[in-house]
Amino acid sequence: MSRGFQFIENVAHADMAFDAWGDTPSELFMAAGEALLNLMADPFTVGSQWSHEVRLTQASLDELLFEWLSTLVFLKDAEAVVYHEIKADVEEDLDSHTWHIRGMVFGDQIDGKIQELRSDVKAITKHLYEVHAELGKYQARVVVDV
Repeated sequence: MSRGFQFIENVAHADMAFDAWGDTPSELFMAAGEALLNLMADPFTVGSQWSHEVRLTQASLDELLFEWLSTLVFLKDAEAVVYHEIKADVEEDLDSHTWHIRGMVFGDQIDGKIQELRSDVKAITKHLYEVHAELGKYQARVVVDV
């Protein structure tokens, strides 16, 4: 199992971008989520007193990843939290031609006194957004509005 992410520079003005990859859709979603939470705060400085389950369904894998990341941004704002860890289990339902995620996010209330806060991510954008599978690897490019 292999997953990861890399921040990329000079892709979009006033925004931040990353590439994420994984051997499976679940690993791709975890890598993209880890990139996002690292943009928001240093996860090693964030506790795990708060948790939330996320269940989503979309017609395509790229739509599901977009909604997953957008939900993480929404929860950050609605619950005033930053994240320590995420988990994602992504499956395709061949009968209904849909994709599903069952994810968990763990974090804590925002506290700049004990957490290393980074960027205030406002939204996931469709600018240069792409998700594709190639040679048994799943990859995504994501630009976020900060």
